[in-house]
Amino acid sequence: MPGKVNPVMAEALMMVAARVMGNHTSVTIAGSRGNFELNVMMPVLAHSLLESIALLAGGARAFAQRCVKGIQANPERCRELLERNPAIATALNLRIGYDRASQVAKEAARDGVSVREVVRRHGLIPEEELDQALDVRGMTEGGG
Repeated sequence: MPGKVNPVMAEALMMVAARVMGNHTSVTIAGSRGNFELNVMMPVLAHSLLESIALLAGGARAFAQRCVKGIQANPERCRELLERNPAIATALNLRIGYDRASQVAKEAARDGVSVREVVRRHGLIPEEELDQALDVRGMTEGGG
């Protein structure tokens, strides 16, 4: 398919994680089999641990270079997606009540518009309070 981007780096990192989880099991079992301060399973324990370290280091480096490097957020698109997310209607509970906020969220989702647009459409909150009511940055930073 033209323009398709395969998620091979993410898939490769998942395979690394699977192998490391398997190695963790080997290390756990090997570590539990020591008797009298003598652990005959030390070679498998060391091998599994060192392999995990190498896999994680290589996987993280490759993922960073071939996937993460160069990614840039599109602030306008992020804002649009936030504004269209019906979940932000929860912030309206204190101002218009749960039932009305729920209706706003449902209408926004049904009509494919932002919560802000529905609030404006029905004149539920004065325009000067709307930005404060739907401040998504403030929603993510906790109380205070």
